[in-house]
Amino acid sequence: MISYDLQCAAAHRFEGWFGSSGDYGKQLERGLIQCPVCGTADIQKILSAPNIGRKSSQSGQAPVNAFVPPPPESASPPNEGSAMSVMNNKPDAGGDVGKLIEKIANVQKEMLKQSQWVGNNFAEEARAIHYGESAARQIHGEATAQDAKILTEEGISVAPLLFPYIPAEAKN
Repeated sequence: MISYDLQCAAAHRFEGWFGSSGDYGKQLERGLIQCPVCGTADIQKILSAPNIGRKSSQSGQAPVNAFVPPPPESASPPNEGSAMSVMNNKPDAGGDVGKLIEKIANVQKEMLKQSQWVGNNFAEEARAIHYGESAARQIHGEATAQDAKILTEEGISVAPLLFPYIPAEAKN
């Protein structure tokens, strides 16, 4: 698999995964790659940061952005075999999907304003909050998929961020 950073003619940026660079070219020619925001097929690859492997002294999986949501009023976890609603990612002619994605991105942005960035200390801080060792609050930071799995097994609510987050101190 290969990942490309893509951009449409309206400057919406997104990521695409392909079996090979040849697959990308074939899908682009056939108009199968479309902007998830506006639906245009006028797409081009853009400059992206290389994926540099970890040093041999670094262990674990690559971190992912995660968020501890506020506790639900009365929610029960889904059954293991329960179905989940899904939809395809092909934008409709009216742009409803693009508008929905924009709304979701704005909701995430507002949630993060009310949340504290804890960086790589996410798992430890989420645990401390859960066990009453730290003040109760919403936090966001980085955790490996394995850390997030262990947290949920401990009964600690975590959720991945749907859109990438770059803390202010890491921005150029």
